[in-house]
Amino acid sequence: MSSTTDEPDQEPTEARSTAADEVPDEVPADIEIDVDLATGRPGTGPAAGLPIEDPETARNRYGRPGLPVNRGHPFYVGFVGAMGVLTAYWLIGMLGQLSSVLTLLVVALFLALGLEPVVGALERQGLRRGAAVAVVFVGVIAVFSAFVSAVVPALVTQGTEFSKNAPELLDSFQNSTVVRTLDQKYGLIQSVTTQLQGRLKNGDTALQLFGGVYGAGLAVVSSAFSTFTVLVLTLYFTASLRSMTEAAYRLVPASRRPRVKLLADEIIRRIGGYIAGQVAVATINGMFTFVGLAVLGLPYALVLSITVALFGLIPLVGATLGAIVVVVVGLFHSWQYAVIIAIYYVIYQQIENYIIAPRIMARTVSVPGAVAVVAALAGGTLLGAVGALIAIPVAAGVLLIIQEVLVPRQART
Repeated sequence: MSSTTDEPDQEPTEARSTAADEVPDEVPADIEIDVDLATGRPGTGPAAGLPIEDPETARNRYGRPGLPVNRGHPFYVGFVGAMGVLTAYWLIGMLGQLSSVLTLLVVALFLALGLEPVVGALERQGLRRGAAVAVVFVGVIAVFSAFVSAVVPALVTQGTEFSKNAPELLDSFQNSTVVRTLDQKYGLIQSVTTQLQGRLKNGDTALQLFGGVYGAGLAVVSSAFSTFTVLVLTLYFTASLRSMTEAAYRLVPASRRPRVKLLADEIIRRIGGYIAGQVAVATINGMFTFVGLAVLGLPYALVLSITVALFGLIPLVGATLGAIVVVVVGLFHSWQYAVIIAIYYVIYQQIENYIIAPRIMARTVSVPGAVAVVAALAGGTLLGAVGALIAIPVAAGVLLIIQEVLVPRQART
């Protein structure tokens, strides 16, 4: 009996001694082994008696990382600051080189915003957006083609006629009372003649003339390429404007997305409405100019009316600049023509400022006069005529953000 009962007690002892013999006598201090916390003996799991791999060591197989860089150290601050300055300088240089491309992109984007109200109106009539964009762009191409077909032959014909009549126009200008008076007092005609003769005798004059003609040819080719590029970009922006805006809205946090969407849609509506309205006002000005010059019988009526319409796209001062051009051309024929044209433009600009423009622009932008003047001057200084054209709608968008975001926030504090 005793031998039967003692045998089971010996087996665990031998097993334990065998397991204990497998544990090394000396375990390095930096190695942990699997130990049963209840008995203090090695565990019985799959990793019994084996070293436990440190997770930190497993993650850093090539050694532990050192201390983090002291970001307050003078060397670190100076190095990062210098790199920031160099990066900013490089970016400014790149933007300067890309200024012409960026200008084309801005023009195309604003033209797309100007066409968006027309596309939206066609969509409300039941057309799908793709069909509406196609109809609008076919109309734009038709108008542009008609413009080119009407302007280019007229420009060639009237330009040739003007070059033939230039000597007669110059004689009539020299024989005018004002020029004779200035010539008698200051020797105006003699001084101009001497300057011309001196330049003609100079050998560099021919090279300068050739360079001017060559530069004019390059300018014509560059203008044609830029126009084609703007048309293509306008088509792309018009077709993908909605997807572009939706993609931009996804970058906004979801909690603020509805409000940002409402504000951005209103800004887009105002910019598009302003551009479409400005084009409409300039077109009306050009049409009335053509009718007035045709009634007076003044030559170059078509070219002058198109010039006035193009100047009319420039806000605030465009109509006045166009009127000055027409008055100067009328002055070459007679001072009576110039006076009649000047009186006509004074009357027409009052009608445009108080009747035509308010009716067209009533639902687009509402910008105080002082802000409009400052914005137009700043835009014209930065981007020329394009900057002056887009400055007022941009100012309207900024005012909307100030009224709807900044002012209420200040009122709550």
